Amino acid sequence: MRGDSIEISEQGGVRYLHFSVEWVQGAMRIRQPNVLELAYTREMMTGLLLREPPWPRNALLIGLGAGSLPKFIYHQLPDTRITVVEADPRVETIARLHFSLPDDPFRLRVAIDDGARFMLLDGESYDYILIDGFDKYGKAGALDTEPFYRACRARLTSAGLLSVNLLGHNRGFVASKDRIAAAFDDRAFVFPSCDSGNAIAFARGGAPVDITFKELLARARTTLRQTGLDLASTVRRLQTEGCLIGNRLVF
Repeated sequence: MRGDSIEISEQGGVRYLHFSVEWVQGAMRIRQPNVLELAYTREMMTGLLLREPPWPRNALLIGLGAGSLPKFIYHQLPDTRITVVEADPRVETIARLHFSLPDDPFRLRVAIDDGARFMLLDGESYDYILIDGFDKYGKAGALDTEPFYRACRARLTSAGLLSVNLLGHNRGFVASKDRIAAAFDDRAFVFPSCDSGNAIAFARGGAPVDITFKELLARARTTLRQTGLDLASTVRRLQTEGCLIGNRLVF
């Protein structure tokens, strides 16, 4: 991506980050800079419904973009330590100057590194790993390979979850799902695509996910009250699209 232009635009009170004219890499509502503006970023935080607090104690994010996810975690989950890996130093500069990324290295560390390389060399374990790294063509490259997903699995705690942003309209979508499933021995689940066409895949490190529809809704109400994040529509979509088994989410 280095050498390519990075652009910022504004429309309707929302500031956008672009790696190309067509490709939106992140967004921030200017009057609500810490709210998750894009639907897929909200769904990447559905892990909050799948594990009981205090969780996550620490989170690793591959791909910074406009900083929406680390900002949300920083402000709404004050006990969570955050590490972000970003390949292009320009993106960090832009996120700080134009998208209100906090400057607090004690709680929010940004490492300028290749995400796949970092995952192979880093020795820390994480409760939550969130993968949202693409180039200007919408390609994830090494971040969408079975060895990379296996490296992610090795870095998850026993209660750890992996959350991956997949492009549901992309021709390689099914292959991406299969690579995640293979790396995690089928301990994975893909949410139905949201309005933007993105689909979020989850995989678990150890402890199973087994939760009823009723409990998911109850946790969604609690999450809304505590963080302002509304995941009720996501939970209902799981039911209406037949993703639950016996009214339970299990993987």
